[in-house]
Amino acid sequence: MNETTSDAPTIGAGLTIVLAAACGLIVANLYYAQPLAGPIGATLGMSAELTGLIVTLTQIGYGLGLVFLVPLGDLVENRLLIVTLVVLAAVSLGMAALAASAAVFLAASLLIGMTCVAAQVLVPLAAHMAPEQIRGRVVGNVVSGLLFGIMLARPVASLVADVASWHAVFVLSAVAMLALAAFLWFRLPQRRPHTRLGYGELIASMGAMVMSTPVLRRRAGYQACMFAAFSLFWTVTPLYLTGPQFGLTQRGVALFALAGVAGTIASPIAGRLADAGWTRPATAFALILAAGSFALTFLAEPGSTAALALLTIAAILLDYGVTTGLVLGQRAIFALGQEQRSRLNGLFIASFFMGGALGSALGGWAFAHGGWPLAGALGAAMPLLALAYFATEFRARD
Repeated sequence: MNETTSDAPTIGAGLTIVLAAACGLIVANLYYAQPLAGPIGATLGMSAELTGLIVTLTQIGYGLGLVFLVPLGDLVENRLLIVTLVVLAAVSLGMAALAASAAVFLAASLLIGMTCVAAQVLVPLAAHMAPEQIRGRVVGNVVSGLLFGIMLARPVASLVADVASWHAVFVLSAVAMLALAAFLWFRLPQRRPHTRLGYGELIASMGAMVMSTPVLRRRAGYQACMFAAFSLFWTVTPLYLTGPQFGLTQRGVALFALAGVAGTIASPIAGRLADAGWTRPATAFALILAAGSFALTFLAEPGSTAALALLTIAAILLDYGVTTGLVLGQRAIFALGQEQRSRLNGLFIASFFMGGALGSALGGWAFAHGGWPLAGALGAAMPLLALAYFATEFRARD
């Protein structure tokens, strides 16, 4: 045995719910500022360029945390690491709430991104505690909480800011993080990984992992394409829906975003499919479903009720496909070895996070130059590219 926990490595339904809720609450912090960037920029006197940095710096911080903080899960006691990161997230959120200048808020945005990688330490911890035969199910349930947080963050932030102010969003979240840190300290078991590597060696080993782990490369590639399509969709559809063809208000867009939450039911289903040995067919299904969701949006006249209905269905199906691919990917890489799960997860999440950033950028460009027809076609092409890569899996020996 290469690691120890306070109890046998098992996880019940109660603790699974705790981890899922914790992941959702933590990761939501990454998305609160997205619909509030305009009011924040106006309050703090930011230029348009600086306002755009609010979201960008949060993403950069998250990427840095994935590479330099998440791997610590293979080195230091996990409960202490998670609780420390959550407390630091609370401090960062409080810093954002009280910021009186653009520089302070932007620094807080970077720190929020870095500290909220606590969620990506929790997911491997759940995999450690889950018996092999139900590991996919447990990971799927925990990831469903994470995805609920992602999907609900934007509409919740918009509604709270509408009732109170954008400051209230960050104050409430900071208080929630402090309460969560205390709760997790008493509820989580300890896990002390045993490794002879120092921190520098631990980080350096990640490059070798990429080169020597075909499963990681494949799963990261599939999910990078899927998350690129996902990010493109959710970057462009608010612009499309508030434009002249649909004319929705921001509240209408928030309600549209809530429809995507339905896609998160895929997490536990995908986990069960992986546990049953259906990873490959489920992967193909997820990729085809994601591409098909974009195709649906071209079947009705833009601006019509039917077009809005098809966009809503597409949002649900796309989220279903992306969620399925995420759970299947994490289940596959967590099976590679308990001593390196945090590093593998950091690399996996960082890879598809970069795909998401690329998808957002390409989506904005495509919509500006060709409207939804170009953006939608580009979105469909991304999972199709992953499907072409997936087809080579049957000829490979990995």
